[in-house]
Amino acid sequence: SQQGCDPFAQTQRSKLQHRRARINQQINKEMRMRAGAENLFRATSNHKVKETVALELSYVNSNLQLLKEELEELNSSMDVYQNDSESISVPMIPLGLKETKELDLLVPLKDLISEHYGEDGILFEKEIKEFMELRQAMRTPSRNEAGLELLMEYYNQLYFLDSRFFPPTKSLGVFFHWYDSLTGVPSHQRALAFEKGSVLFNIGALHTQIGARQDRASLPGLNQAIDAFQKAAGAFNYLKENFSNAPSLDMSAASLNMLVRLMIAQVQECVFEKMTLLRAQHDFLARLQLAQEAARVEDVYSLVHQTMTQAHVKDYVPFSWITMVHVKSEHFKALSHYFAAIALCDCPVASDAELPEQEKAFIQFHITMPEGPSLRTLLQDPEERRKLGKAHLKKAIMKHEEAMRIHGLCKILRKMDILQEVLSFAHKRSLSKYSEIDHEEDFFETGDAPDIHPKTHQKPEIKSPNFSQVKVTDLFHRLGPLSVFSAKNKWYPVRRVHLMRGENGFGFTLRGDSPVLIAGVIPGGCAAEAGLKEGDYIISVNGKDCKWSKHAEVVQLLKSTGEEGVEIGVITLQGSEGPKAADKKAAAMSSGSGLLKSNKENSRKSLMNNKSASTLLVWSKKSKRSKKSTYGIPFTTVGDNEAMY
Repeated sequence: SQQGCDPFAQTQRSKLQHRRARINQQINKEMRMRAGAENLFRATSNHKVKETVALELSYVNSNLQLLKEELEELNSSMDVYQNDSESISVPMIPLGLKETKELDLLVPLKDLISEHYGEDGILFEKEIKEFMELRQAMRTPSRNEAGLELLMEYYNQLYFLDSRFFPPTKSLGVFFHWYDSLTGVPSHQRALAFEKGSVLFNIGALHTQIGARQDRASLPGLNQAIDAFQKAAGAFNYLKENFSNAPSLDMSAASLNMLVRLMIAQVQECVFEKMTLLRAQHDFLARLQLAQEAARVEDVYSLVHQTMTQAHVKDYVPFSWITMVHVKSEHFKALSHYFAAIALCDCPVASDAELPEQEKAFIQFHITMPEGPSLRTLLQDPEERRKLGKAHLKKAIMKHEEAMRIHGLCKILRKMDILQEVLSFAHKRSLSKYSEIDHEEDFFETGDAPDIHPKTHQKPEIKSPNFSQVKVTDLFHRLGPLSVFSAKNKWYPVRRVHLMRGENGFGFTLRGDSPVLIAGVIPGGCAAEAGLKEGDYIISVNGKDCKWSKHAEVVQLLKSTGEEGVEIGVITLQGSEGPKAADKKAAAMSSGSGLLKSNKENSRKSLMNNKSASTLLVWSKKSKRSKKSTYGIPFTTVGDNEAMY
């Protein structure tokens, strides 16, 4: 069976998870105290009691504030998730996983199996425990492909749990408890959609951790980081598009939108790093391209910064994240001007042969055209190139200084030496370039260089989760085929019928597989006498379970009966009585796509078959269900498959 990683192995990361779990519990406790105090405050008319309670409330609120700050500091321990390589990479922002409480499903599922399926719940303890072990393991996934597969496996298993045990009209009475990944505030809900959404969030968060720990000084490391951040964006985007009314802030549309944008910005930053690794730095066109890539990174980080500073997101996102994103947008703006200057000052003047290509690249390089001579003159006059280069460097230095100033405002970021080092290295590099090209006899006023037009050679993709890559089998397979034995269907108790074979056989026609359907009953025949009806399903023959049996197997069992006759167990679906029922079933079956494959469809189509999808209280799947039934068993035309017995 699947294993989570050992949460007690004291790695840096598990210490972090422990501290988070502890803070989450304390926050939970303070929230309960606050709720109690607020109730008392409203209920009492005694002035003295009111004063005491008000004092207690202010204590509780300041405690909560401190706990949230402590959690924010933990959420910003990006170094724990970074790689161990010597080379300097700018830190990325990973997300912590959502924590959840243990869940005991043994009694509720056993009860439902007895009530709804008419089976002995005790006989399914092994399956229930296996499901609970999978859930337990999924709480501490390892930070690699195996951890992702574990979360995916659990997510896919929830589709079966939903179909088997969550009837549209009735609640299982179990609460799913999850903590907000950024504030630690607890939420709970009965809707299975909340469990699914939280697991999906953790799939995204785990991708961010995998992305942040790659060694981005090498090409394979960069490609893996790009892949991980694109998949994280895909998971958060899928969550945003398929679920609504989340009870916790981290899964609100505004928050998910911000996370998708943050991941896309981190991808764009990796693309820039990839360019610096791949390109021959001294080529004029390559440097223009680097400047445009840097401008593109600045562009996307500015967008993330705007998103993070919106009213309802600002108080919730860690200040260190907002600062980090702001620092990066200034830093990459500085780099775009630096590379523009390098292209102009360090590259040889264009030859006549190179001129058309360079001119074409330079026309689209600035947002507005630089003042001064024509492009052709500029490209062929070293002095004009130096002048414009100097203007770009002046702007770069201003932006470096701004990035360092913003960085200094955040206590948590100040502790991050790596970022400090990167910023000051870039700043010094621009300064030394400036002093190198600055001539004492320069009497011209350095102009204002126009900004660089953002452009990238590799657009980030949002990669949606591919649920079908992890195949799972229904743990509760023994309950019978889902096309019949599901939470949404109801059936009458099993009828045991004794049949003797007449001279014309049993007097019924059979159709389909797993379970085999009685498609027609001949009036006056043995089957009609015994009380069998059209639309009944055969679930046992002489005590042998036939829920999953193929057509031919059931026929074989029936044919092998002797004089003493045969005992068959049948069920009738409620609401399916009447002659047209079998045809309806046939239509539903022929539109089906096979049970195992339907997991793929259903994990997409019916994340939640919830009748109350429109109520605001339930955290529901947005309704995009298709009309066709995807449960069902494909079968050939009636002519081939329906026969008289």
